[in-house]
Amino acid sequence: MATVNAFLVPGAVPRPSSGLRMSASEKVENVASSVVDANDLNVRKPPGDVKLDQGVMDRYMALPQGTRVQAEYVWIGGTGLDLRCKTRTLEEKPGAVNDLPLWNYDGSSCGQAPGDDSEVMLRPVKIYPDPFRGGDNIIVLCETCLPTGEPIPSNTRAKARASFDAAPGLEPWFGIEQEYTLFDKDMVTPFGWPKDGEPGPQGPYYCSVGFENAYGRGVAEAHYRACMYSNIPISGINGEVMPGQWEYQVGPAVGINGADDLVMSRFLLQRVAEDLQVAVSLDPKPIPGDWNGAGCHTNFSTEKMRQEGGFKEIVEAVEKLGKRHKQHIEAYGEGNERRLTGLHETANMNTFKYGVADRGASIRIPRAAEAEQKGYFEDRRPSSNMDPYVVCGMIFDTTCVWDGKDE
Repeated sequence: MATVNAFLVPGAVPRPSSGLRMSASEKVENVASSVVDANDLNVRKPPGDVKLDQGVMDRYMALPQGTRVQAEYVWIGGTGLDLRCKTRTLEEKPGAVNDLPLWNYDGSSCGQAPGDDSEVMLRPVKIYPDPFRGGDNIIVLCETCLPTGEPIPSNTRAKARASFDAAPGLEPWFGIEQEYTLFDKDMVTPFGWPKDGEPGPQGPYYCSVGFENAYGRGVAEAHYRACMYSNIPISGINGEVMPGQWEYQVGPAVGINGADDLVMSRFLLQRVAEDLQVAVSLDPKPIPGDWNGAGCHTNFSTEKMRQEGGFKEIVEAVEKLGKRHKQHIEAYGEGNERRLTGLHETANMNTFKYGVADRGASIRIPRAAEAEQKGYFEDRRPSSNMDPYVVCGMIFDTTCVWDGKDE
């Protein structure tokens, strides 16, 4: 069974930099530019036996904590793919995100700051109920900033906010379909696959039932319930075409909330998989050959598209996306060229096309949208490891902010 680098070191250590005579912002940019691209790293070695006795742990987790609350701060690390977290105690449950204190972390250990000026600030932006600790405990999504409040270079959320702020009042909805692949603890074998070969060809696995077809349903179901508990608008799950691969859908959500919720859903997925001792890969083509890749199809609409006669707005938006096809492809995920080949329900990355009900197109317009002359479209180009802030911000900027004239 051939494999690729489906597992990547979550945080690269930057090459040394003297940082002499640099401003704080310049130092961060220098470190960010020296972080090794995640997809160029070697395959990670599997961990040793790290499973703990859940029964013993549950005894401690059942202990009362009084009125104090545990707040897990979550942020995106230097590769753009790695999620980081740490926990602090609050004396009481916060009423709103603005009640939460700023915090900081060692950015040099996340590839986001030099060692001689390593403090990166965490600015809370959204609160989610904690499905792992329960009670009044919370998970806090954060932006990463310099001590001055300026976003660090890897903070793509700030740029997305600016795009949405440039054209307010359009009620942009995002629905994002996250595909992912489960792997055994050896981090080489897809979950449920034989160790010495491959399963039967694709066909029986999509939306399947039965132990011989559906591998890893427990992970998908546990993650589903965790998202519901955390008030993430997860709208469904299904088994995918390649065995061991699953999909869940988040949304619809308005504006930047769609990207926020996807990031938090990824964090919950990693935590669920950690508990169940299964590895998760967001590689867009984890197994080469006649196997489907993994994408992150992004559905989009504005209020005008959803109103009577909105089909015209949909077509105009899609045609604007075609004019910027190259820019979008470049920003739609690492390793996407291995997936967008024109095979396995993808369009070739070098060609832009759209069509009604066409899953081999760059952009699919649902048949119902054509019939009702209103609705939404689906951008099928983003890879499973795409940055949702980049993708959602670009789709909105191209379709709603840009005038469509040649650049």
